[in-house]
Amino acid sequence: MKRHSTTALRGSRVSCPGLIPGGIFLAYLAIAMLYAFLTPPWQVPDEPAHYNYIRQLAEGWRLPVLEQEDYRQTYLTRIVEERFPAELSIRPLSYEDHQPPLYYVLALPVYLLSDGSLLALRLFSLTVGSLLIPLTYLITRDLFPRRPRIALGATALVAFLPQHVAILAGVNNDSLAEVLLAVVLWRSIRLAQGRARSGRASVALGICLGLSLLTKLTAYAGLVITIAAVWIGRKNIEANRQEGARTKAGMTLLQILAPAFLLALPWWIRNIHVYGWPDLLGLLRHADVTVGQPRTAQWIAEYGFSAWLGRGLMFTFQSFWGQLGWMSLPMDFRIYQFLALFSGAAVIAFLLECRALYRERRGEPVERRSFVLPALLFGWTLLGYVLYNLSFVQHQGRYLFPALIPVAIALTLGVERLTEPWTARRASIGFLLILLLLAAYGVARDDQPGWPMATAGFLALGLWFVSRAPGSRRPFFFTAPFAGLALLNLYALFGLILPRLG
Repeated sequence: MKRHSTTALRGSRVSCPGLIPGGIFLAYLAIAMLYAFLTPPWQVPDEPAHYNYIRQLAEGWRLPVLEQEDYRQTYLTRIVEERFPAELSIRPLSYEDHQPPLYYVLALPVYLLSDGSLLALRLFSLTVGSLLIPLTYLITRDLFPRRPRIALGATALVAFLPQHVAILAGVNNDSLAEVLLAVVLWRSIRLAQGRARSGRASVALGICLGLSLLTKLTAYAGLVITIAAVWIGRKNIEANRQEGARTKAGMTLLQILAPAFLLALPWWIRNIHVYGWPDLLGLLRHADVTVGQPRTAQWIAEYGFSAWLGRGLMFTFQSFWGQLGWMSLPMDFRIYQFLALFSGAAVIAFLLECRALYRERRGEPVERRSFVLPALLFGWTLLGYVLYNLSFVQHQGRYLFPALIPVAIALTLGVERLTEPWTARRASIGFLLILLLLAAYGVARDDQPGWPMATAGFLALGLWFVSRAPGSRRPFFFTAPFAGLALLNLYALFGLILPRLG
């Protein structure tokens, strides 16, 4: 009976459906503007190099070319460690000159009208990034039309993740790249579900894809997503025993890829002309220029594989949630411990939810296949992150943000599952076992891990309370983690950035 009642709760409607997403949107704007106004100049990773790209456009009215002297590791290390003193110019930092041009071209009028104001450019970036909020809601709503709470939770996580807000409030092309990739994901999901099969919709998707190719290399994941969406659409047509599935799929793919490649082609030709064949994306030049950047092989040779792997996992996790500045401002380790335990429980709950979803939607192949697209985006982004770190030591969780929407959906599904009595009760027992194991470990080493034990005990008690609470209180329990994430931004800004960098 309890499992049945919680299933009914999942499908319950949220009153004032437009009010809550609007509130999340306004809260994001308020928090992001605080970051933009109060974060000291250049204290967002790579912000000087992105700013210099726009400056070069304004001064020379032509796209910059990545040159050998644009990356100076010694100078970069010094200026970051000394917190960008006035006597050290940011002009030599131009190592982002190989980036596609769309973001910088759009930011150029803001630069010119504001006389090069850093704050104006930050406000431009966070405004572009604000489009992720409604896009996350639309994507999640299309995937889970009968579970509006999932859309709200995923939207809140994207809006309030501290590291993500800090990046969106800085000058960089990440905001536009994430927005365009989200549009491609959304339209691809609708294509796979059979709700956007017209030629006009396919061409519109192709234009969005082409614009994303002109924004950032990470947005090339959109190519994989759209091809997969066309394939899923073909499978759905074949499942309905309609004729011409292969021809329709081929025409749809042509209508998508033709405008996308036509938009990107001039950029590729320009790169071949400037950097030579086969440097279509400027990456070979970038690899030649970034001399002095820590290399993985060298790091492993000096410190060992286990140290590299341990550092990679720890830094990736920390910098995904929030390791601010130029990776120099980690949050209190107790916050990371809490996030690790709670998000770990959410991931396990998500896996249980996946099994339930598979059973529930066994008779709905169209909807079930559309789940492949966000999963594919996450897998592709994770693969790119791993491959990049096999060459360079770049353990920065922000490189996973192109797949933040799939991650947010997964964690939100897990959080909702944890509010169900059956799951909450077992999770409470699991945290109690962790508490006992930590206590035994402390006795064996004569050193009790006090805070991890307190965290495990708090989560065990909290989830036990959730399992015993009436159904009317479960929306509150579901909301609490996302509200806490919003408040964590205030700690990150006023407890870390301003005292340490201001």
